[in-house]
Amino acid sequence: MTDDAFLVQRSERRHEIDADPKRAGDYRSEFRRDRDRIMYCSAFRRLSGITQVISPTGSHPTHNRLTHSLEVAQIGRSLAEELLRQHDDDSSIFEAAGGLDPDVVEAAALAHDLGHPPFGHVAETTLDRLVVEQRNVPDGFEGNAQSFRILNQLAVRHNGIRGLNLTRATLSATTKYPWLRQTSGKRSKKWGAYSSDEDTLGWSREHLSLANDECTLEATLMDWADDVAYGVHDLEDFFRPGIIPLDRLATDTNEQKRLLTSHFQRNAIEDEEQSFHREVLTGLVKLLPTDPYQGSAWNRAMLRSFTSTLVNRYITAVRFDATKKRIDISVQTRAEVELLKSMTWVYVIESRALMSQRYGHARLIASLFSILYEAATSNDSEGRSRDIKIFPEFFQEQIQDSKLDQIIVVRTVADYIASMTEPQAIGLHHRLTGFSLGDALDPIVI
Repeated sequence: MTDDAFLVQRSERRHEIDADPKRAGDYRSEFRRDRDRIMYCSAFRRLSGITQVISPTGSHPTHNRLTHSLEVAQIGRSLAEELLRQHDDDSSIFEAAGGLDPDVVEAAALAHDLGHPPFGHVAETTLDRLVVEQRNVPDGFEGNAQSFRILNQLAVRHNGIRGLNLTRATLSATTKYPWLRQTSGKRSKKWGAYSSDEDTLGWSREHLSLANDECTLEATLMDWADDVAYGVHDLEDFFRPGIIPLDRLATDTNEQKRLLTSHFQRNAIEDEEQSFHREVLTGLVKLLPTDPYQGSAWNRAMLRSFTSTLVNRYITAVRFDATKKRIDISVQTRAEVELLKSMTWVYVIESRALMSQRYGHARLIASLFSILYEAATSNDSEGRSRDIKIFPEFFQEQIQDSKLDQIIVVRTVADYIASMTEPQAIGLHHRLTGFSLGDALDPIVI
């Protein structure tokens, strides 16, 4: 296949729309248009009200899913540009890995967390259990598959066409788990699409010369950018208020042992590998700040330099292996990033305060799911849903069109919950349970 033919296939959209040719003066590439469609959809804006590590409604300015996604996009784009710079004499070598375009990586990064429900992973786990165990929908619920569903079913760009009508390249770049849910093994834990999107998943990969379970180079870069942003920028959030003691980790061997013990347990690191991780931490702590953060100009400049150094370190560490058709990142570099992520786990995510909060989040999501499912399936004597009006119009349409098909109704209830911000979910639950009825003239707009 020639480079031109491959680019044409990468740029194809599922729906050719006569009313959507390139407008006069619009010289954006197809991939840049994808990026812009994602950035301006309401599902992307919703991420400002979704937890990254702790609730974005607190007084301390931490990352939310929106700011996290923007930083993943910046890192992802830089990764793509770095690889293109390394191979500026022959960029065609990336074709066998699915191609490489910075706009595609950036678009995928912007889209990668669209499917996260309110309260993040605790709600994801709760919704999966409810959808599978209580309502017998084997696809369950998974944030990555929900992101793919949003891009192809729930977001709206053109009247009469579901989804944003993105190119093959961008859709395949958003799919780091390019398979449906399986009944056992790792594919029962993580998957990239529901069965209702199987045709679109297949279509998005028709142009690739990769195995069915191989993600594209652009998807891999997006995934690495996500790890880097999580490892570095979430760390920054909790060093500033003194929750993650980077200064003590830099000098206190007992603090380092505490971190390593949890890191070994969380990542199931065997005894024979532990000495390697100790060596990696010994090198990593030399980069950590040795003074606590107190908010001075010097502190702020030091922290900016620290995070910038780490991000640059993990961008420039990436190489492309043309023989294996994938990026090459050293074992040491990956171990460093995992250790950085473990710092947030040990000092923040596993804290008693957050664990008790997550318990409450799971209870709220389960209660809300039960109420909405009952409302969607409660009929009057003429077979019409009595309580469907509590759903926004878009989801009312889905329930009405389903003719009460169990799978569609359950999926719609999960879609509605996953489309809310955290304040919306709390507010709706309070209203539907009578805890706090709110303003009668205050609609919940999705």
